[in-house]
Amino acid sequence: MRQPMRIHAIIVAAGAGLRAGGGVPKQYRAVAGQPLLRHAVERLLGHSAITGVSVVINPECRALYDAAMAGLTLPEPIAGGATRQESVLAGLESLAADPPDIVLVHDAARAFVPDAVIDALVAAFADDDVDGACPALPQVDSLRRGEEGRFSGSVDRDALWRVQTPQAFRTPAILAAHRAAAPGATDEVAIALAAGLRVAITPGDERAFKVTEPADFAKAEVMTTFSSRAASGFDVHKFGPGDHVWLCGVKVPHDHGLIGHSDADAGLHALTDALLGTIAAGDIGDHFPPSDERWRGAASDQFLAHSAHLVRERGGLIDHVDVTLICERPKVGPHREAMRARIAEILGLGIDRVSVKATTTEKLGFTGRQEGIAAQAMASVRLPEQDA
Repeated sequence: MRQPMRIHAIIVAAGAGLRAGGGVPKQYRAVAGQPLLRHAVERLLGHSAITGVSVVINPECRALYDAAMAGLTLPEPIAGGATRQESVLAGLESLAADPPDIVLVHDAARAFVPDAVIDALVAAFADDDVDGACPALPQVDSLRRGEEGRFSGSVDRDALWRVQTPQAFRTPAILAAHRAAAPGATDEVAIALAAGLRVAITPGDERAFKVTEPADFAKAEVMTTFSSRAASGFDVHKFGPGDHVWLCGVKVPHDHGLIGHSDADAGLHALTDALLGTIAAGDIGDHFPPSDERWRGAASDQFLAHSAHLVRERGGLIDHVDVTLICERPKVGPHREAMRARIAEILGLGIDRVSVKATTTEKLGFTGRQEGIAAQAMASVRLPEQDA
């Protein structure tokens, strides 16, 4: 059985980007209340297959970058070069000491790439003969040559594609190709083809358009016109033999365990149901039935990651999540910040958008009798208007 691939994304955000107007590089201009770059980072951070994200920036924009990324846990940004090609190479070199299996190279200006585009890129590497993959859209408009203001001929569009990002490659192959490349390449596909690499075409999406001109910001705002949704979740697990419990993704020492088909993490189960509720996608049992032996003893972080993936697949943004743990023991306070950090990591959110609270029932009911733990959760998301 194959081991899961390590997939790292590099987001290139070192350009001046002043053609789009606004007085600051376009990657730091706000769309739907947050910088374009943050939209791009959160999209990739939130994808379940991506194990890490790095950003290449112009060091002179460090203050803008820090403000845009506030609350997110990311590696130190990488200093870019004078050209996109130099900036990508800097990003690749930063991974050379411990290269991931696959690297995605993405433009900050394509901030709204749907999960399905990334899913297709990852799936392409099931073919061992593929060195890279690139999302693209077929050219549907008629094409004509022109000279001196007049048409002079036609161009066959059947073999033409509109190339998008992220572009994905086996890391050693694209790093070697970049190191050997002549200056002037416009993207990684050009460098890969020059090095003789085999690059598959995968489905692109119009939502992954590149913000370039001032009018593109208006288009992006329309695309990010959202309606808000909120939903709740609730879960209960009883105590049994054991020396720890899992709560909100954190292993908490205790004189009992929790009984369940999976790891019985009531906090993550309640939050999974809350997120599923925001998109009316049923409950945790529909997606991970207790009758299925695959989920016996399973870590609940994958349940939560799955629900977040479904939200983002719909083009949704997770605004805030809140979990309340209801128990007499163990004490939650000493572990609260670790729980918030773990949930933020699973969901690809800033920790300021994650709340974990605890309460007791004043010794009333089954939790008061210390027979088990209950959890309730709330999630608020924004979905594109056409999906709301």
